[in-house]
Amino acid sequence: MDVLNKLFEKHFHTAPERIQPLQGDLGGSGRKIIRFFRGNQSAIGVLYGVREENAAFLAFSRHFRRHGLPVPEIYEEDLDRGAYLEEDLGDTTLFDFLSVNRSGESIAAPVVEYYRKVVAELPRFQIEAGRDLDYSVCYPRGRFDRQSIDWDLNYFKYYFLRLAAIHFNEQDLEDDFDRLTDLLLAAPGDYFLYRDFQSRNIMLRGAQPYFVDYQGGRKGALQYDIASLLFDAKADLPPDLRQQLLNDYLDALRTHIKLDRDAFLSYYYAFVYVRIMQALGAYGFRGFYERKPHFLQSVPYALKNIRWLLHHAKLPIELPTLMSAFQNMLASEKLQRLTPASHPQSQKLVVRIFSFSFHHDLPKDDTGNGGGYIFDARGLPNPGREERFKQLTGKDAPVIDYLNQQEGVHQYLASAISLIEASVASYQQRGFKNLMVSFGCTGGQHRSVFLAEHLAKRLRGQSGIEVEVRHLEMEKIGR
Repeated sequence: MDVLNKLFEKHFHTAPERIQPLQGDLGGSGRKIIRFFRGNQSAIGVLYGVREENAAFLAFSRHFRRHGLPVPEIYEEDLDRGAYLEEDLGDTTLFDFLSVNRSGESIAAPVVEYYRKVVAELPRFQIEAGRDLDYSVCYPRGRFDRQSIDWDLNYFKYYFLRLAAIHFNEQDLEDDFDRLTDLLLAAPGDYFLYRDFQSRNIMLRGAQPYFVDYQGGRKGALQYDIASLLFDAKADLPPDLRQQLLNDYLDALRTHIKLDRDAFLSYYYAFVYVRIMQALGAYGFRGFYERKPHFLQSVPYALKNIRWLLHHAKLPIELPTLMSAFQNMLASEKLQRLTPASHPQSQKLVVRIFSFSFHHDLPKDDTGNGGGYIFDARGLPNPGREERFKQLTGKDAPVIDYLNQQEGVHQYLASAISLIEASVASYQQRGFKNLMVSFGCTGGQHRSVFLAEHLAKRLRGQSGIEVEVRHLEMEKIGR
């Protein structure tokens, strides 16, 4: 503490009047972070014993500021004693601002605007400032290379899969890891990789986001950092917003480099997976191994992201053992019991509603709850038999009007909704987290889609419920 006092005096030519510790055992880094005050002046002091990491942060900070990037100014440093003094950027992180300005899947416009500013700044770090950066100061590696990837994947394997008691064949998993690593390393990798580009490392001051905690940066691929931000577990961004922000990022990239969008996306989801695995390894190490349970509160959100990826993201390679491990994670009773208590959506019942065709397999339940309700709508009048409806779906107004005119449809819905709402009330009372409801018809295009949309509309907005809808046959034809 004395060294930080001296650094404050050296910079401000006066002693601090008071101090405020900012980070205790909740952090995973081991840093001591303290705010110093004198009148209307303040600064952040940091004590940390890893010289190489401190040196990387200080060198990167000065380099980024020379490029006009919004990072904290370094006031003073004493590397020999593991101390430095930096600009005070306030207390509000992007994650904090997001948490108090959302209602379920609905995120306030000012939050979205901050995210858009953040993704617009990211290429400036990766490309503009990355071109002449001194990568010799990077710690512990100068590049996101095969060894870096091996560390992350083994972190996930031994500290998450093993400690969560998820079964896997070790050799087969290693073979999948090798294939995944080959794919990751095939992506162009001569850019600055921030490494921990997520909502808690972005400070908000006025209308400007500021960036911190880039000391683990190194050379690597562009996809890693945008994947880290958009699939940041506890931020829990809705899929539509993730896609919007990814498009904004790609537009920003085009102002810096010639971009082949398809080539970029061919690697993107592989980086999403590896980033999620790296984070899960950290949660497992801190939570299962070090027995700090608050780290495990992020696991349900990471599992939610994995569930979405398994349904929506197609990799250009086959990774059967890894995908099986993910499925086992989603079905794990041990992991299902983890409660994300600090998230505003943590106590919600997720009702997952599907439409499908009986010509194909039934919707698969990957929550471990057994499948929920399956309703057969083939006994209802079929719009698909009339030529005027054949190219339409149950989301189109003519089909909706047709089915609304059928008395049997209303009787069917009333009976189904009565059963579903009784289960919803019971599930909420008993603390269950997932309910699955599926509507099937012959083609999976008209009746089942109409029923699924009707139920979703009824349940949306009810207290304590989050609704997810998927139309499996429409997804196959891109509608």
